[in-house]
Amino acid sequence: MDPVHRDFFEGGAGRERTLAANEEAFARRWLVPRVLRATGERDLRTEVAGTRLTAPVLVAPTAFHRLAHPDGEAATARGAAAAGTAMVVSMAATQPVEEIAAAGGTLWFQLYPQPDLDFTEYVVKRAESAGCQALVVTVDSPVFGRRERDLRNGFTDLPPGYACENMRDAAGRVRPIAMDATAGWDRIAWLRGVTGLPILLKGVLHPADARLAVEHGAAGVIVSNHGGRQLDGAVPTLDALPSVVAAVQGRLPVLLDGGVRSGGDVVIALALGARAVLVGRPVVRGLAAGGSVGVRQVLERLTTELDEALALTGARRPADLTPDLVVTR
Repeated sequence: MDPVHRDFFEGGAGRERTLAANEEAFARRWLVPRVLRATGERDLRTEVAGTRLTAPVLVAPTAFHRLAHPDGEAATARGAAAAGTAMVVSMAATQPVEEIAAAGGTLWFQLYPQPDLDFTEYVVKRAESAGCQALVVTVDSPVFGRRERDLRNGFTDLPPGYACENMRDAAGRVRPIAMDATAGWDRIAWLRGVTGLPILLKGVLHPADARLAVEHGAAGVIVSNHGGRQLDGAVPTLDALPSVVAAVQGRLPVLLDGGVRSGGDVVIALALGARAVLVGRPVVRGLAAGGSVGVRQVLERLTTELDEALALTGARRPADLTPDLVVTR
């Protein structure tokens, strides 16, 4: 991969404290397994917002997959489908959602709320028509995070021949993605009026916002700090997870992304209350190394490790995992 593009995928905001802290938060947790639990064959199946998954691991929305591999997001979709899980298509994908959907598999669609509501509705309808089963609204980006690696490298736009294909309007013109600092909770109510898709809010860290998500009819929340790419110094997602879980009181599913690198990490997140996790950078690395096969191998390894960790923890299903199985160093 071009080193500039690798920095785009691997880097974070500011001094990258939050980027590092997401993984460190998992390193501070230890599992306390139960024994003689007669788990037998494990059952990893999970349902989130009406989508059935063979395992509670989804592909997180990440931009610009064609910079990692010529086959782009379509290859990621094929790999995710082969692994039996869902992919969240980024609004900043370098292939159109229709082309990604043609590759097969289960898709959700990630949306940055745009100030042009007519165009936002047009994008949402495209995602619906392509067969996406849920809408993931990124809510932690009123402005664009300051990413020092990209600034040092002068990487401020896609190279010639590439575009954010989901940002094309009805006339075929590609619009820039606008970060909208005017968006409030009324925007979620507006979205519920234009789509029947389940709406999950991605970027929730504060328990008060989790409670507001319940009040505003969200179908789920994703505890996320944008992979450490927005506010440097934001709390690691695993540290924020328990308070968000407590705030929603089981009224909607809570998911998590940021720092998940192994099946053991998945078990920790599930034990602390997550219904499922999303992984981004590991999938992009697999894509860069081996296209759709690389994506499948990354996801299958995580699933295999999860299955093994469940058995070794004394659980048969993800729902069997409880907070008492985790201690903090």
